[in-house]
Amino acid sequence: MRPTTASLCITTKRVVETRDFYIRHFGARAVFDCGWYVSLEFETGLSLQFMEPQGEQPTCDTAGLTYNFCVDDVDDEHRAMTAVGLVPVMPIEDHPWGDRGFAIRDPNGITLCIYSNREPSHEFRQFYAPRIDHGL
Repeated sequence: MRPTTASLCITTKRVVETRDFYIRHFGARAVFDCGWYVSLEFETGLSLQFMEPQGEQPTCDTAGLTYNFCVDDVDDEHRAMTAVGLVPVMPIEDHPWGDRGFAIRDPNGITLCIYSNREPSHEFRQFYAPRIDHGL
């Protein structure tokens, strides 16, 4: 199999609240929204999907689920999100593995780790695979 895309769909009873959260705070746009299912797309072409349970389908247990969002300037994002009242569940800080980030939670309790890349400490450099130039 050679998928051309892959995305995660969270089953939740908070589809409308979730859609509005990602549109307001992450600049997503709804590319499909029939009320019980929404597909959100970000400028970069990345997407997330959320749907209400169908029939006896259970909702997702989001405990332990984390979405990682790499951004150009994590400090700007932190300022913007806290200015509108979002409360970080992890403070903004530098991490020795090679990023600076913080975390908030979406309406479903999914942890959203927002970070910018940094040079990793000597201790963590050994764990990175060499970058391959694909000529792109």
